[in-house]
Amino acid sequence: MPDRADRTRWTSPLRRRRGPGWAEQRPTWRAARPALIADTLKRASARPSGNWFVVGASRDVRPGRPYGRTVGGVEVVLWRSAAGELRAGPGACPHLGAPLRDSRVMCGTLVCHWHGLALEGSAFAGWQPYPVHDDGVLVWVRLDAVGGEEPSERPVVPARPAPGSGVDAVFTAAGRCEPQDVVANRLDPWHGSWFHPYSFVDLTVVREPHGDEGGDEDDAFEVDVSFRVAGRLVVPVRAEFTAPEPRTVVMRITDGEGATSVVETHATPLTAADAEQPRTAVIEAVVAASDRPGFALARAAAPVLRPLMRRTAGRLWRDDLTYAERRWELRSAGRFPG
Repeated sequence: MPDRADRTRWTSPLRRRRGPGWAEQRPTWRAARPALIADTLKRASARPSGNWFVVGASRDVRPGRPYGRTVGGVEVVLWRSAAGELRAGPGACPHLGAPLRDSRVMCGTLVCHWHGLALEGSAFAGWQPYPVHDDGVLVWVRLDAVGGEEPSERPVVPARPAPGSGVDAVFTAAGRCEPQDVVANRLDPWHGSWFHPYSFVDLTVVREPHGDEGGDEDDAFEVDVSFRVAGRLVVPVRAEFTAPEPRTVVMRITDGEGATSVVETHATPLTAADAEQPRTAVIEAVVAASDRPGFALARAAAPVLRPLMRRTAGRLWRDDLTYAERRWELRSAGRFPG
């Protein structure tokens, strides 16, 4: 009977931190070896993507409205058919080049606002549709000319909490850098509690990638970290960082509060590969889950929680884009390897 009571008794996920302050924490620069980060990035860059690029949140492509994005210097327009199916193709009208992202969707048909040319998503003279994928959280487009790899039927979508069991939010920002600079930022967990003390404390890397030894399952960072809630109140967890494809890094909580929750960071190039001033979009999907009975209230309050989740991600990426942009600036000047 006591065991049953112990299992059902509510416990708070919060802990009171009694560790050292920011200046007294252990330096991590020796552990954050440039060669280790570069090797992990190199292996991630060699994994196939099938030429798929994340273009935005699934809920951003709404019925009745086109959605535009430039990927690798290529204009792309997306919309939904009358049945809600995703459609995509070149963003310039094949007639006189009107920007289709500014056009209208009428009964599932994209109608150019310059001269009324109608596109249903099938091939038209001078206009070929792109393969698309809607995974329920993000939308992807396949651009073979941009990716230059062997195409695949579906993108590499990370494992997530079961559909309907979590609360998801998608944050988007852009910076002057290349996708590899964004990925390198995420493959450096050691900067967490130094660069983001408002969000992370007591961060320790407990396992580093082991290269190809044993396969990709060993190519991960494992981290013990506490998420700061307020003041000295924190939520400690264990998390794993992996890079399943060249432009994606996934942080998955493996133990502690919110186990199975994921943060997916996708780096989508906006400019062509040879651009002198590259720009990259960071499209970050947070899918939070919990086995606590009260989490059903969080799912019901998802429309209210999403702006708060995006705001939290935005604060982190305000700093992390500075990191990525600085890395590109030094690298492009030949002052940093990569």
